[in-house]
Amino acid sequence: MKQNNNLLVLKRLDRYIIKKFLGTYIFMIILIISIAVVFDINEKIDKFMTNNASLHDIIFHYYLNFIPFYTNLFSPLFVFLAVIFFTSKMANNSEIIAILSNGISFKRMMKPYMISALVIAIITLIFGSYLIPPANATRIEFEQTYIDPRKKKTGDRDIQFKVGPGTIVYFGNFDMPSKTGYQFSIDHFDSLQLVSRLTAQSIRYVSAFQWTINDYQIRDFDGLKETITQGSSIDTTLQIVPNDFIIANSDRQMMTSPQLRRYVKSQKERGMGNIQSFQIEYHSRIASVFSAFILTIIGAALSARKVKGGMGLNVGIGLALSMAYILFMTVSSTFAVKGSMSPFIAAWIPNVIFLIIALYLYRRAPN
Repeated sequence: MKQNNNLLVLKRLDRYIIKKFLGTYIFMIILIISIAVVFDINEKIDKFMTNNASLHDIIFHYYLNFIPFYTNLFSPLFVFLAVIFFTSKMANNSEIIAILSNGISFKRMMKPYMISALVIAIITLIFGSYLIPPANATRIEFEQTYIDPRKKKTGDRDIQFKVGPGTIVYFGNFDMPSKTGYQFSIDHFDSLQLVSRLTAQSIRYVSAFQWTINDYQIRDFDGLKETITQGSSIDTTLQIVPNDFIIANSDRQMMTSPQLRRYVKSQKERGMGNIQSFQIEYHSRIASVFSAFILTIIGAALSARKVKGGMGLNVGIGLALSMAYILFMTVSSTFAVKGSMSPFIAAWIPNVIFLIIALYLYRRAPN
């Protein structure tokens, strides 16, 4: 009978902590995102009015996609602040002391914390990997139309990559609105030996890998023999489309995780070198799932003690650690984009550093 009563108490305790955790997490999201929306409206209202954005588009195309994007992006930090807030309040009310004095270890008390973190992590993974990227396309299109049209990438220069075995293409520059490239060339190699080279003044994308080449010259090499063919226009098939090489940083936010994985693989095969930000985006989506558990442990271990400074001291420490976490993410991502660090390491190094902090605080947690 006593064992059944203990199990009942533990189950009631689990439900109590899970309810506190998820309720405070939702409260933090509503509070912080509401403030963010107010500041964002205040900052951008002049651009909305100047560019004649309709109220319908502002609400349904921008803010209804703005809110889930930033909620999911900063979800681990909302988790951290939520744990700090409600655990500090429990400690300040002597609830933690009562739990531990009844023979429940800190390790056992962490079970409902981890269950709550798991629920949030799964939701974060599903939304971040599959549901939010398509919504980002609408948000980013709105931003490029009504907020900052300069963010929309309309072209690039000196583009070179591989489109097939032994086939290298080059664009001197490419104009996205007209889908036309200039100073174009395509080289065919056989065992590192150049066998054919096509140069053209311009090339225009038609549709479905179909291109039209204008003012071209083809040089075929057979040993010391060279054959030259010239023409004004020729249609050809190239297994590329403009979006393969005209890449904006915002494009990664519009891809689901499977699309990101396929894109990075195909760009590597083509020898493209501007994919670091896409790799960071892919690994960060996975890392953010595990960060929810790490930051939960830190928050609970840090806030479980009743201190003289009260809840304010723990919240202050939590905000400082949150800023440190964001700083680590920003710095490591910058190094990865510059090519000084692996994107995988850049995405995971904040978690590794904070895991060490979590283990240290967990060992010092009250029992």
